[in-house]
Amino acid sequence: MRFRVDRDVLADAVTWTARSLPTRPPVPVLAGVRLEADTTGTVQLSSFDYEVSARSQIPADVSEAGSVLVSGRLLAEISRALPDKPVDVVLEGTKVIVTCGASRFTLLTMPVEDYPNLPVMPPTTGTVDGDELTHAVAQVSVAASRDDTLPLLTGVRVEIEGEKVTLLATDRYRLALRELTWKPSSPDISTVALVRARTLLDAAKSLGSAGSVTVALATGTGVDMIGFEAAGRQTTSLLVDGDYPAVRRLFPDETPIHAVVGTHALADAAKRVSLVAERNTPIRLSFSEGQVVLDAGQGDDAQASEAIESTLVGDDISVAFNPQFLLDGLGALSTPFVRLSFTHPNKPVEFTGQQTADGEDNQEYRYLLVPIRFAS
Repeated sequence: MRFRVDRDVLADAVTWTARSLPTRPPVPVLAGVRLEADTTGTVQLSSFDYEVSARSQIPADVSEAGSVLVSGRLLAEISRALPDKPVDVVLEGTKVIVTCGASRFTLLTMPVEDYPNLPVMPPTTGTVDGDELTHAVAQVSVAASRDDTLPLLTGVRVEIEGEKVTLLATDRYRLALRELTWKPSSPDISTVALVRARTLLDAAKSLGSAGSVTVALATGTGVDMIGFEAAGRQTTSLLVDGDYPAVRRLFPDETPIHAVVGTHALADAAKRVSLVAERNTPIRLSFSEGQVVLDAGQGDDAQASEAIESTLVGDDISVAFNPQFLLDGLGALSTPFVRLSFTHPNKPVEFTGQQTADGEDNQEYRYLLVPIRFAS
């Protein structure tokens, strides 16, 4: 195998392909990235850990075809550190020689014949705008659990009904829902998938800038899998197995009280007030006509309080939140104003966005947060 490739092209491709490699693989070859050079002028890079696969294809000047398996993380580090010159990659026996300008690296190879076959990309299910996918996944994934002992809750539930896609995630303390439109391959498609939040977030971030992202989904056919493809890159992931809890019913049908506050003003005030909130202690929001007062700390501890402008419809109400969960929800909103809708001080509060202080709320994105009982 022998090829020459642009340094930046190689570095980007290796970094992307190796991004999900396990730090402690069950077998050594799973820490590798496979390079396959073709005399048609392409090099394909691939990685696979039996759960997530990645492929990228780059143009190169290939003089000898061949395939090789080398340490993915090491190759990524080397390729990023090379000078800005063409890179020559040559297989010599059991070693790969990487030369760039005056720099020369020798890498040991792994047995490429021991590397597992990568999964086949499922049939195309539809396409979605990359920027919208990236934004929607980021909004929802903040509510997914990070606790691997509850694998179901580390996933994002993807519900597809024709041209509408709904993303849902919860960690039992908050719930996020985002709706978006896409172009399905079949207008009457109806399916559900549970995708690991970190995998979905990674795919959306890394492929979203490519413009249009192709989504491929396979369920009920033996191996349940989702795939994403854009700009010459493909990634697949196994789906999470299990029945997701019926969380949609948690959203209230009616909310007799609601308040509207500037999103950035509330987030900035919450950040300042939460400076005195010790670990796992809440900040309280007290809503009355014309203002909301945020406060934290009590007794002999450090205390903070700040009042900002807001509008209130309904009775005065006070509620307390985990500061980080509050900030996560506010950070996920992209509107100038946020509406907080209440049913009871101890019942979950729904956050939605508004373009104006007296306008209608946009329920395309909904964030439900469970309050904390505040010690009096």
